[in-house]
Amino acid sequence: MKRNYYCLVAGLQDITLDIHKLSMGQVEFRNELQTEVHPQDYKLVQVLFFPFDNKNLLNIITKKEEEFDERGNFSRDLIEANIKELTGDLPDYMNRFITSFKDNEPVFPNMSHENQLTALFYEHAVSLYDEFLREWFSFNRDINNLLTALVCRRYDIPYEYQVIGRDEISETIRKSHARDFGLTAEIPYMDDLLNIAKEDDIQQREKAVDQLRWNYLEEVTFFEYFTIDKILAFTLKLGMVERWLALDKDYGTQLFEELLKDLKSSYELPETFTDK
Repeated sequence: MKRNYYCLVAGLQDITLDIHKLSMGQVEFRNELQTEVHPQDYKLVQVLFFPFDNKNLLNIITKKEEEFDERGNFSRDLIEANIKELTGDLPDYMNRFITSFKDNEPVFPNMSHENQLTALFYEHAVSLYDEFLREWFSFNRDINNLLTALVCRRYDIPYEYQVIGRDEISETIRKSHARDFGLTAEIPYMDDLLNIAKEDDIQQREKAVDQLRWNYLEEVTFFEYFTIDKILAFTLKLGMVERWLALDKDYGTQLFEELLKDLKSSYELPETFTDK
């Protein structure tokens, strides 16, 4: 049976994706939850921040000179120590990535390091005991895969190794040549994604995708009045709002250029995969 957090949920700020001011940021809220929710439920909260840990791990192990993202769960020292020698302090999927990287034996051949780590993360996330997290990460993976494939089609970039996952939907996206990948009957938001993918303004496109995510969270937690699922959804929403509050008008152009660069460089990966 799920635990109820009546006072905590009752005190949450009423937010929308377009709100102009937050009373508390995502990391600040996470830190508060550490003492406000049951330890088992807090472990679920931490999973939401694993993508930041993934980014930090990837930057450190590939020796990229990028700023350490403090939103992650694990410190730089702990990640560096585990890269040097696994201590069991990181999730198993991270340990597996570290081992494969150091041994130069890719878990998923022909995929970039980033996509391999992301694939391992999603395999971990969709196998969790918590139904909300399983469904959320499955939903998010499918959205990302579909949009990636649609963008690649538009710019004539092969996307077989850009699609994450070994599930049925991911395999269908890789193999299908249909406009909707033959998934409209299976994915209720397929028409929405097809329309979103037509948007030339990438910032508007990203906003529409986040609104789709927001609507999903609203729907799946409608009857979760005071449970940890409501809190997990609020944590995710905080992250979305913070992201848009921090963006400037040049973000769309920058994001589009980075997206195409990443897709094209990943496509060229087989020739340079072993370079470290």
